[in-house]
Amino acid sequence: MGVDLAAEPKKTAIAVVEWAGSRAVVLQLQLGVTDSEIVDMSVDAAKIGIDCPFGWPDEFVDFIVAHSRGEIAPRELAGSDWRRRLAYRDTDRFVREQVGRWPLSVSTDRLGLTAMHCSELLAAFEADGNVVVDRSGEGRFVEVYPGAALRVWGISVDGYKTELPARASATAHLRAAAPWLDLRDEHVALMSSSDDAFDAVVAAFISRAAAQGSTYGIPEQSRERSAREGWMALPSRPITTLVGP
Repeated sequence: MGVDLAAEPKKTAIAVVEWAGSRAVVLQLQLGVTDSEIVDMSVDAAKIGIDCPFGWPDEFVDFIVAHSRGEIAPRELAGSDWRRRLAYRDTDRFVREQVGRWPLSVSTDRLGLTAMHCSELLAAFEADGNVVVDRSGEGRFVEVYPGAALRVWGISVDGYKTELPARASATAHLRAAAPWLDLRDEHVALMSSSDDAFDAVVAAFISRAAAQGSTYGIPEQSRERSAREGWMALPSRPITTLVGP
């Protein structure tokens, strides 16, 4: 299952994909879903990929707590390098090294409200299943980043976030790269009109790669932090390997 999370339900999309041998079938693709609907639809999902940061950078959290107490950062911590440490998590730096592009910063870009929503959604999953969500991606839940995965898979999607014709092209390019994907006409139409629906399908693809063990492992030096900050599952193998014979 893939979830493209937004601050509000109207821009939140979910995709449920069934994998069987050499085929993959989109069973459900829906835009405008609530947290309770997401939890209900996830009952049979082996892996759930959520497109949203699962946490904040450790340094940012420490800074905010200290600042609220009236403490002033030491002068040796000032400057752009220090601010970049506050802006990005270990997983952001790892993805940057692999794909050559920075993910949006959860602490300084337009992700704050969505990340707060994500914490609510993960809490809802925990309450429903009486489990603790592992933010590092071990278990059923994994943080995903469709933009990075698409770059790894070599699928052209330039402009699809802002331009309607580009969304149709992105959908066509994804289908060409994954000819084994069964999509109903209404799913194609929704993906071609909504970047949220498109990203939900890609998020489901990434969750499949994570379930297969076909994503980059967490470096040992980042393992402890990933339990707090979250870790993005980044595919390490071609998209063709998502299906088997």
